[in-house]
Amino acid sequence: MRLVFYISGHGFGHAARAIEVINAIAAARPDTTIIVKTSAARWLFDLTVRGSVQIHASECDTGVWQVDSLHLNERKTLELARAFYAGFAARVDEEASFLRRVGATSVVADLPPLAFAAASAAGLPSIALGNFTWDWIYADYLDRERPPGSREFLRTIEEAYRQARLVLRLPMWGGFDAFTAPIVDLPFVARHSRREPAETKAYLGLSGDRPLALVSFGGHDIRSLDVGALGRLQRYRVVLTGVQETGAKRPPDSSLVWVDETDLYRRGFRYEDLVRACDVVATKPGYGIIAECVANETALLYTSRGRFREYGVLIEAMPRFLRCRFIDQEALQAGRWEAALDVLLAQPPPPERPATNGAEVAAARILDLAR
Repeated sequence: MRLVFYISGHGFGHAARAIEVINAIAAARPDTTIIVKTSAARWLFDLTVRGSVQIHASECDTGVWQVDSLHLNERKTLELARAFYAGFAARVDEEASFLRRVGATSVVADLPPLAFAAASAAGLPSIALGNFTWDWIYADYLDRERPPGSREFLRTIEEAYRQARLVLRLPMWGGFDAFTAPIVDLPFVARHSRREPAETKAYLGLSGDRPLALVSFGGHDIRSLDVGALGRLQRYRVVLTGVQETGAKRPPDSSLVWVDETDLYRRGFRYEDLVRACDVVATKPGYGIIAECVANETALLYTSRGRFREYGVLIEAMPRFLRCRFIDQEALQAGRWEAALDVLLAQPPPPERPATNGAEVAAARILDLAR
């Protein structure tokens, strides 16, 4: 079997969960050839794929235009999407030729419409994997922003989605009205830590004297974050990653813990080990980090993230699965976290403990169809 994955480059969440499914497929059928087309960061695959995949850098969709981790530009988002889908027919022909050239037997997508149209043109079955659809996201912006041709590109997306053979829908979902294929609801696809928290804390050089809060914003800097104020927290330590990229420096006598992710992986640890070792993750809500907190039993301190339709679905669902609390952007950026963290960590356990083996369930479904 030769499976081609098309993965949205929007944030880290799409790639992180698709990689978990890829890893589950490789574990179940090591002889499967897996090819990935994505604009997501190559290093994420290099560090987290367990096995061998062929990576082709490719713009599969345009996602949402992020100004930074907490702000987006709706008009720019629609303009880029309209331009992308204006040349959709040529893109479909190009991708169909690619699929024939590599001898693909099936296509899996999270969740670029291009994948389904190209698979159909190449005479191949395609499988959708995700928790929201792009027509659903863009339709919300069209209530306020209306660049020329917008409704036409929505119809293009919907027609592409109708070409899917099977839909694997993740929890906390929105959209999916365009699909006509059977829909299978999955458990959470999530990254699970394989290390005890004590091991990770030893790597960080920490004892258990104060609770840990991990800052996690999907690869985007928050340049307005008052790192100095976080370093002065009395009852908590704050863990930040990607020091080399941000260029930030640790103040003296700081409560901050800096983690270089390259060194983290080189020493045999993974990001999900940090999530499990920390008591709280401070973040904007996204499927990937929520799923990781659920799987690793970590609380979540979250803030708003601009107008993104998925946000409402996520914050409504989260309290069922994990301890969570809102903090406004002003308090987040100013480093005034302690009161919110105190209340959050005093919360009782969530009422539900959902299954988090969605990667294995998805892999089995994909392999069944591919056969």
